[in-house]
Parts: sequence; C-alpha cells; structure tokens
Amino acid sequence: MDAEVTALERETMRRVAWRLVPLLMLGYFCAYLDRVNVGFAALIMNKALGFSPAVFGFGAGLFFVGYFLFELPSNLILARVGARRWMARILLTWGLISALNAFVWNIPTFYGVRFALGLAEAGFYPGVVLYLTWWFPSAYRSRMMALFQSASTISLIIGPALSGQLLRLDGWLGLGGWQWLFLLEATPPLVMAVVYYFLLTDRPGDAAWLRPDQRDWLNARIASEMAQREEIRRFELGDALRNARVWWLTAVYFGQNVANYGLLIFLPQIVRAFGVGYGMTGLISAVPFVFGVVSMIAGGWHSDRTGERTWHIAIACLVGAAGLAACSLFAGSPWLMMAALVVGQLGQANIAPIFWSLPTAMLTGSAAAGGIALINSVGNLGGFAGPYAFGLVKQASGSDTLGLVVIAAPLVIAAIILIALGHDRRLERIPAARQARV
Repeated sequence: MDAEVTALERETMRRVAWRLVPLLMLGYFCAYLDRVNVGFAALIMNKALGFSPAVFGFGAGLFFVGYFLFELPSNLILARVGARRWMARILLTWGLISALNAFVWNIPTFYGVRFALGLAEAGFYPGVVLYLTWWFPSAYRSRMMALFQSASTISLIIGPALSGQLLRLDGWLGLGGWQWLFLLEATPPLVMAVVYYFLLTDRPGDAAWLRPDQRDWLNARIASEMAQREEIRRFELGDALRNARVWWLTAVYFGQNVANYGLLIFLPQIVRAFGVGYGMTGLISAVPFVFGVVSMIAGGWHSDRTGERTWHIAIACLVGAAGLAACSLFAGSPWLMMAALVVGQLGQANIAPIFWSLPTAMLTGSAAAGGIALINSVGNLGGFAGPYAFGLVKQASGSDTLGLVVIAAPLVIAAIILIALGHDRRLERIPAARQARV
C-alpha cells in the first residue's frame, strides 16, 4: 500500500510542478524585469531629466509605497476570486503602467508613475506564496519557492544584458534609449496576462489535467496538513495581523529588502563607474546573479531535506551582509569588488525562498492570505528605504561602497531576530513526508 501511495505522490507532485511552476516563474520574470529596469534607465534618464541620486533613489523606491498600500486588499481579493483572473489582471495593468515610464518628463511624473506601478503589481508575489500553499504540501514548498524565486534571479541575469543593449537605441526614432527600454520591456507581462487567464488553474479540484485519484490525494494531503496546524492554533485574519511573531518576521523581511533593492537599483551605476560601456555594464551586472540562482535552488532543496529553516535563513543573511560590507575594502579594485558582490548574492539569494516556509507553517485560510500580504507589503517598504538611503549616502559622500555598508546592516539585524525567535514547533507537527523528485 505504501508503495502505491508513494508512486501516486511522486507522479502527482511532478505533474503539478511541471504544469504550474513554469507559468509562475514566467510571471515573476516579467515582474522583476519591469521592477528594476529603472536602474538601467537611470544611466541615461537621470542626466536627460536632471535627477540627482537622492531624487532617483526616492522615486525608484516609491514603487514599494504603492505596493504596500494595495498588497493586503489585493491578496484578499485573490483568495476570494481565484488566482487565474486576479493574476491576469495584475499582469495586464502593470504592463500598461510600466510602459508609461517612457513618457515621464519631470520629477512629479516620475514619482507618480513609479507609485502607480507599485499599486498595479501589488499582490502578485504574495499571491503566488498563497497559491503554492493550495497546491504543494509543506515538504515541497521551499523547493518550489526557490524555483519560483529563481525567476527573479534569471531575470537579473538576462535583464541587464537586454537592458544594456536597448540603451544603445538612444536617439532612434527620436526616443531616448531609456524610453525604448521601458516600452519594449513592458511587452512580456501583457503577453503573460493572456497566458495566465487561459492556462492557470485555481485549485486542485479544478485541475482537469490531473486524474481523479491524483486530485483526491492532493486535496486530502493539503486538508490534513491544514487540520494539523489548526490543532495547535487556528488563526483568524485579525489574529494574524496582531500576532507578534508575524510582525517580527515582517521586520526580517524588511531588512532583507533594504539590502536587496538598495543593491539592485544602484548596481548598474556601480558597475558603470568601473569605466565600461552600456553593453558591458549589463553583462557584468548579471554576474552575481548567475551564482545566486545556483545557490538559491541548492539552499531551498537542502532546507526541505533537513526540515531546518531558521539557521538556513540567518546564515544567508550574515553571508549577504558580509559580501556587501566587504565591498568597502575593495573600492579601488573592480575585480575584488565584484567578487565581494558575488559572495553577497550567494547569501542574499537564499533568504526569501526559505523565509516563506515560516509564516506558511503557522497561518491557514484567510489568515494566510492576510498574514502573507502583511509581511510582504510592510516588508517590501524596505524596497523604498534601501534605494532612498543608498541615494542619500551616495549624494552626501560620493561613495557607492559606503552605501553598500549602510544597506548591509539590516541583514545583520534580521539574522539576530531570527535566532532570537527560535524554532516554530508547527514545523515539527507535519510528519516528514516522502518527497517526490519533481
């Protein structure tokens, strides 16, 4: 009997993974492409429009203010109407608004479009985190999150090379290279909106592409895990929003986003200062993320195999902080500075995929939708604080490396919080399940 169950589990999880994860990855690839391409546009746009480092950093970070305001309602709507329609809507609106970046002409319009883009994209990432809990038992989630999250890193490998080449269209048909960058990179999410609407499936019970016995097994497994968690405590939405552990996890996620987006937004300018052209800036900027994507997938796999979460994340935070801070020692050597950035990305890439196994281990139902959105929305305000702080430090000191030290500090604080919080026993109540190779 066990052999039959194991075979059913393996076949079911492989089919679910191959059907859903590539779609989710493509969507997140588009999200990151349109979220951070402003860093490359800045190589021409800032001079053309007269933006200072502080103005640019503030405007780039305003994306996350809009993101923060609509994140929680967006995820609650997704839980009510389903992922297929709501995620298609998100992709459509953010693609359209991303294209509007090409037509900003002064500081207020830049601020306005960045804010609106955050409103449009709000809910996609936490929606996927919630969506994965509907489809994947807990023993698979870190790996699936790592695969999904790797799309952002792949985007950061392909995107810089593409953006560097698009900047070379500067002056073609009377448009700046930064305008062509925004217009052409807004196309993929519009295409994916259609793909999501027709191909994404809301729940296992709706999956005509699974056999009846596979649907029954998956529904039973997910329901069993939910019941086991709720034996410890059933959180309602209000409980989740007031829970101290949820807020401490939010602080951890805030810290990692300060470092993550502070680096992402300003990395093209850091590399450009090495004295290379637009094309080489794109290629060199991609190097840390090539290493990061391998580290991310390996870390998620190892965390699932061992069942350990806290120390995986804490060590990743400390490695990320060490790499960023070490850049201050190598300001005169581009090679050594890039090596330090690679080390930083080896750590940074491992934080988010494993991190989400912590809140999803304690929250279910509407509490999961609201709690995940709360952590992601407030935590992503770090995406505003990081670029803005970096821009202020750079403008005041003229130093990129000092800015990297500043944004590394929250990673250390995040590690301390995680270690102090300790292990959540809900992670122990779900038996170590057989894990299909998917």
